[in-house]
Amino acid sequence: MVSIARKNLFQDLPRFIVAQAGIMFAVGLVTIQVGLLNGFTRSSTLLIENAEADIWIASKELQHLDLTLPLKYKILTQAKAVQGVERAEALIAQSTVWRYQTEQIAPIRIIGFDPKSQLFHPHPILEGNLEQINQPYSIFIDSLDLKQLDVQGVGNQSEIGSFKGKVVGLTKGIRSIVSSPYVFTSLPNAVAYLNSPIASPQKNPPVPAPLTENNLITFVLVKARPGEDIQGLKARLAKALPDTRILTQSELTELTQKHWQQSTGVGYILGLGAVVGIIVGTVVVGQILYSSVTDHLKEFGTMKAMGSSDWFIYRIILEQALWMAILGYLPGMGLCLSLGAWTMNVQAIQILIKPLTAAGVFLVTVTMCSGAAVFAIQKVTRLDAALVFKS
Repeated sequence: MVSIARKNLFQDLPRFIVAQAGIMFAVGLVTIQVGLLNGFTRSSTLLIENAEADIWIASKELQHLDLTLPLKYKILTQAKAVQGVERAEALIAQSTVWRYQTEQIAPIRIIGFDPKSQLFHPHPILEGNLEQINQPYSIFIDSLDLKQLDVQGVGNQSEIGSFKGKVVGLTKGIRSIVSSPYVFTSLPNAVAYLNSPIASPQKNPPVPAPLTENNLITFVLVKARPGEDIQGLKARLAKALPDTRILTQSELTELTQKHWQQSTGVGYILGLGAVVGIIVGTVVVGQILYSSVTDHLKEFGTMKAMGSSDWFIYRIILEQALWMAILGYLPGMGLCLSLGAWTMNVQAIQILIKPLTAAGVFLVTVTMCSGAAVFAIQKVTRLDAALVFKS
């Protein structure tokens, strides 16, 4: 037997469709805004996710992943000598200039590492072999940055600083919303690019030389020996390496994500969009329920005259609101998941919808619809049962 709430809800299909469209809009806007914030903060730490280090050593001036000062390469040797360190590797992450074929320039972020590294390896690899970046001035870029960097694919050449750069491989999806395009190469190539004179391109650049202790790097990645106490190792590294900042991988991730969430206006803007969605959804649902109750005032008056309690009538209205929430949430969330998959594949812009986010949005949707039902309940509260006997 169909409940009174569902019968009232589906009696006027055009009105029902308008209500569901409003709820879908609210669900979509709230989910996308929160998902973009989640994806935005996660994209800021993609490089960290490509590492398997227990500890990151950086300059004491480190503010977050993309804002720090360089270290001398000799710190790598010093870190390896600290008790409890199983392995230590250098990583370069610094900005420089990419030259288009049209002689225009754009910022990029050079990521230099040892292709045989056990602690850092960009993945997934779409094309090529990482060993190829050991060749002078050979680079990997992300497939989603091909158009932005005006590159057709593997085998193409461009210029970084004043030296050539030959694309020998492609990654897939390693793209940060908050950073310039990543260009992966070996440590010697990275140092050569970063030290190259930017003013005038050179046709025959020198062969990149192995790093010396005075060359500059950005981070030292450390892997602790099995069973080693990480906090104890941090303390020993801090003592052995003054003027550095020692962070675990999770601490660096938290530091970087917190910076982009709290020190920029992104979180505020996306949060404001979510609030707008909730307000719009509440108004639409409130209007639809109010109109539905108005159209059925005589029926509700009959129920009151027959002895039905106010709570029985309120429950009908709340059930209508709950059905509207469920039937608006499901297609709205499905649309958001589809949109998230599309944006990730096309632009590597992640709309990250976590299970907790989906559950939270459902709770917001139910609360929104239930809150809107309060306006309709006010109409019934003031209803005189004698209304049913008036012509």
